[in-house]
Amino acid sequence: MTEPMNFTPRPSAEWSAVFEGIIDEAMQKENAAQAPRKYLGASRLGDECLRKLGYEFHHTPKDEGREFKGATLRIFQRGHTGEDNMAARLRLAGFDLVTHKQDGGQIGFNTGWNEARGCYTLSGHIDGVVTKAPYASGLATPALWENKVLGDKSWNDTMKKGVRASKPVYFAQMQVYMAYLDLSDNPGLFTAENANTGAIYAERVPFDPAAAQANSDRGVKVVTSASPDELPRVAATATDFRCKWCDFAARCWGQTAEPAAAPSAGAWSFGKPA
Repeated sequence: MTEPMNFTPRPSAEWSAVFEGIIDEAMQKENAAQAPRKYLGASRLGDECLRKLGYEFHHTPKDEGREFKGATLRIFQRGHTGEDNMAARLRLAGFDLVTHKQDGGQIGFNTGWNEARGCYTLSGHIDGVVTKAPYASGLATPALWENKVLGDKSWNDTMKKGVRASKPVYFAQMQVYMAYLDLSDNPGLFTAENANTGAIYAERVPFDPAAAQANSDRGVKVVTSASPDELPRVAATATDFRCKWCDFAARCWGQTAEPAAAPSAGAWSFGKPA
């Protein structure tokens, strides 16, 4: 007896890779079409290399091959959806959480008006503010809320060491937010979901005025610079491991002919434009 023909496609890693590539290409094109930020975000102030921040702020092209790939863009996307998921869980558990202004806009701050750019050059947008918390949580309110989605290794390291030691960029981000948005009376709430297991880590992060001031000062130094090349590197040599992952390493250490960014002229002030 003849066996019936099976037209079900066989699993193919090669075909799957082609399929993924189609999605990656679309995401990369969409990302490349987005206008670059005119400001330096508070979420970046904790990066230890001021020159790297300068390259970002002055819109210096990344080294060849360092543009975001589709996989990285999907990780960023996962962070945004993870924020919405965690907000829903907090509300379900009895937390009152404000994540947007009444007009639907993001809650944040702007400072450092630059005449040449026609915008504020230091800015930050928060995930939310907890205005009321269940008594059992031990969380005083109002409290800044910051959420992340982390891979297993990163999540475990954060749980072991705490936000300040494990994630200094996130710690700096929270300190600046608490200072500029007058949320310094109570510790901020940091939550992180383990992307591999779904486990939740939560930490109350106290306000550190010295850290907030230091990171704000770093931001001012970057946005008032005429060129990123006048800002200090974090490393003394190009072989430093911290430079390995930098998108501007070749440019920074003179391994490319990419010209320096043009000076960012214009008056800078904390006040609003007249």
